[in-house]
Amino acid sequence: MESLFDLSGKVAVVTGSTKGIGRAIAEQLALHGAEVVVSSRKADACEEVAGEINASLDGKGGRAVAIPCHIGHQEQLESLVNETRSQLGKIDILVCNAAVNPFYGSMLDIPDSAYDKILDSNVKSNHWVCQLVLPEMVERKDGVILIVSSVGGLHGSAVLGTYGISKAADMALVRNISTEFGEHNIRANAIAPGLVRTDFARALWEDPETLKAATANAALRRIGEPEEIGGVAVFLSSRAGSFMTGQTVVVDGGRY
Repeated sequence: MESLFDLSGKVAVVTGSTKGIGRAIAEQLALHGAEVVVSSRKADACEEVAGEINASLDGKGGRAVAIPCHIGHQEQLESLVNETRSQLGKIDILVCNAAVNPFYGSMLDIPDSAYDKILDSNVKSNHWVCQLVLPEMVERKDGVILIVSSVGGLHGSAVLGTYGISKAADMALVRNISTEFGEHNIRANAIAPGLVRTDFARALWEDPETLKAATANAALRRIGEPEEIGGVAVFLSSRAGSFMTGQTVVVDGGRY
């Protein structure tokens, strides 16, 4: 019986995939058979991670290639898409994971430059790259778009307000894509992680007491691991998730 989670023959692009959640998603997609583009700003980091993924597969599953890209530059996103097509022929799965948060504090204090950077990197860049890949998906009548959002898009925050605004916008973006392009068999979903053990969230888990406080309102009373988000991405990218679109999948350990 063919596995519902088999991604053999699929090509996936994962932005921000040299560490944390993005890397875990790239690893799991490759493990389940996809050819995966590892992408982030630094070429050497992309090459290193792609090499480590290929070594870990040891001939099983798919493979990884490295194509660097700074998501804040439209021309680099165009190059990422064009180079992927040149090397691998197509893009079946797009995972928008790269994001920034340069400001922590009250909305009364955030400078316009930081506000613009958050919205540009976390929303507009996703919009740009979706514009680039959607036409071929429409032509092929098949495609998957995933955006890594955050539970910050579902809850208010006194110190991460603009970041939360950007992540809520990503949830709206996948709903809009699913509505407009669903008739072409294109599925778009968001993943909203809670606290996960990444460098991005290190301040919340490195100290045991801080971690205990940060997970006190979660049913599982623990932090998430990057590969647990990778597993959700595999589900949403594969036939196992083929009847799910326009949704935000919350993966937060049962926060309440």
